[in-house]
Amino acid sequence: MNLPPVIGRRTFVLNAGLSLGAMALASCEQTRVISRPAVAAKAKRIIWLYMAGGISQFETFDYKPLLAKLDGQPMPESITKGQQLGQLQGQKLVVMGPQHEFRKWGDSGQSIGVILPEVASKCADEICIVRSIYTDAISHDRAHTFMNTGSTIAGRPAVGSWIWYGLGNEAEALPGFVVMVSTGRFGIKQPIAARQWHSGFLPGRFQGVEFRSGIDPVLYLKNPDGVSRKAQRDLVEAVQSLDRLESEQSTDPEIATRISQYEMAFRMQTSVPDLLDFTNEPQHILDLYGTWGSDGSFASNCLLARRLAERGVRFIQIYHRDWDHHAGVKEHIQGAASEVDRATAALMTDLKQRGMLDDSIVVFGSEFGRSPMAQGDGRDHHRTAFTMWFAGGGIKPGLSLGATDEFGYHAVENRVSVHDVHATLLHLMGLNHAQLSFTYQGAETRLTGVGPCRVINEMLV
Repeated sequence: MNLPPVIGRRTFVLNAGLSLGAMALASCEQTRVISRPAVAAKAKRIIWLYMAGGISQFETFDYKPLLAKLDGQPMPESITKGQQLGQLQGQKLVVMGPQHEFRKWGDSGQSIGVILPEVASKCADEICIVRSIYTDAISHDRAHTFMNTGSTIAGRPAVGSWIWYGLGNEAEALPGFVVMVSTGRFGIKQPIAARQWHSGFLPGRFQGVEFRSGIDPVLYLKNPDGVSRKAQRDLVEAVQSLDRLESEQSTDPEIATRISQYEMAFRMQTSVPDLLDFTNEPQHILDLYGTWGSDGSFASNCLLARRLAERGVRFIQIYHRDWDHHAGVKEHIQGAASEVDRATAALMTDLKQRGMLDDSIVVFGSEFGRSPMAQGDGRDHHRTAFTMWFAGGGIKPGLSLGATDEFGYHAVENRVSVHDVHATLLHLMGLNHAQLSFTYQGAETRLTGVGPCRVINEMLV
């Protein structure tokens, strides 16, 4: 086909009127390129269970007897003076004690709230609980952005994009970074913007792909009615010709991105329906997770995460949006915990019994924590100390790391920044955080920024 260079590829595709998935056939045999790890990798993939809204550590993983003793009394000014608060700024500050009991669990004796009985009883000896994490942001959107991209400035690449960029993709017919979002019935529904999994200034092919519930899990993937396979091939060949003409005249890296996107879209047309077909899962696995199939619930997404991990996806992120408890924290956190407890423990159990926990990392946490001060019968945002846990490849099991002061206000022992978390995850995946960089606007830019940060060696095997 002799198409003159003056015909714009974008115009041609728009006029053709076919979906993204219809343009991939000709390039589907391209070879994947996977980078060599900079350090010895302990894990091949990360599954991040993201409790969006701010899970309260005082009812889940960081029990504070003093808060129980001083419940309802004024918070000492010496603790909060000069501190950045959320919605409680300028208000009377009153101590709120733990709203649920804690117990010691497992041979490790980890202290975990009773509202997470499945995680506590089945995973206490597998997880590393880090109680001394702090972040730079106290509002949800900026805190989400910082946790996901290492910057409070929107537009930076997400963690999953950096890992995909650094290591390549082992999945033959799926993207290297997949995102799922679930919603329950408790708390304020935390909005999650698609830019939380954006590739930022990295090439667009490293952007995360959201899988949705329902009959159309990936938007714009299906072919329009009446488009035959031959018509699909003819169009792709024409598009490839235009791509080659344009690449000869331009150094735009997004041309390669478009080609790779077409390839991936074509492959996903057959891989995604198979991925979402849970009929080949035995009943005891469905019962373990507490789901009947691909219904968009947190449980379904956890099972889907395992299936994605089996197929080589590098980074899988599951958001559950029920953890913003400015009011009714006692009832709502128990409800939100009940929505994720069983499936989280099931995912850990399933990975372990398949031998996959040894080379997978599971992360559980939020963008920040909740305040030791009451906001009516709820808790406000809190950034100077909160808890996350980690498990899997290269992580010490059954470990409690770090500590907060007796009010749970400040991280005081083994303080861990968000950048430290990122540096550690990259290290476990075989990437040196100081070497994983991308030149953007003339500067070498990294996920972990330019300030000091460290790999958390205390939590590593």
